Amino acid sequence: MNRDRPSIACSSMSPSPRRIPCFSFRLAMINPRAASSGSASVVASDSLTSSLEKVEVYDLNGNAVPIFDLWRDRKAVVAFARHFGCVLCRKRADLLASEKELMDAAGVALVLIGPGSIDQARKFVEQTKFKGEVYADPNHSSYNALNFVSGVLSTFTPLAGLKIIQLYMEGYRQDWSLSFEKDTRTRGGWQQGGILVAGPGVSNISYLHKDKEAGDDPDIKDIVKACCL
Repeated sequence: MNRDRPSIACSSMSPSPRRIPCFSFRLAMINPRAASSGSASVVASDSLTSSLEKVEVYDLNGNAVPIFDLWRDRKAVVAFARHFGCVLCRKRADLLASEKELMDAAGVALVLIGPGSIDQARKFVEQTKFKGEVYADPNHSSYNALNFVSGVLSTFTPLAGLKIIQLYMEGYRQDWSLSFEKDTRTRGGWQQGGILVAGPGVSNISYLHKDKEAGDDPDIKDIVKACCL
């Protein structure tokens, strides 16, 4: 990603964001042995599988892809962006991509889904050079199925404000042209995302983090542990 880095270090200027509890949880792998020790997790995973059953996303060529195909025959880390212009999501994409070598060694795919058009997804890839797979969800169907948070009050928060200041000082930039496209402005601008680790097998959802507010990043160590260790 091309970034104009400022001459002043971030650590000397920007306040440290307060840490908030991460709304994430582990879901047991669905197998006969899991039933006795983690029945609540099995029920939760079954519920997620049911809600995602008819969801489709679109690759950069415009082909519809059932979301289950992203982890049906492999394990995948699937990041759900707020929208393709979001500066917070660009930082998260870089953070996940920094573990790409470890994921590759473990046979784990890195995937990013954004609530927007195929053209927006292409522009995101061109701008960020993201190393993983990118899909568009123009209907927001995956976000609705996973019941991700959405709303103005979850977008404009002290945590988000502090993180945005830090990211700008690091050289990251929001793409305002993508952010103010009609679909993003009217539907996706207040959307929050999350991260899911799943597969192989459509029902094998082992980790799910739902952002409570913009910039609510999970610990990267938890994601690595879920996908690769």
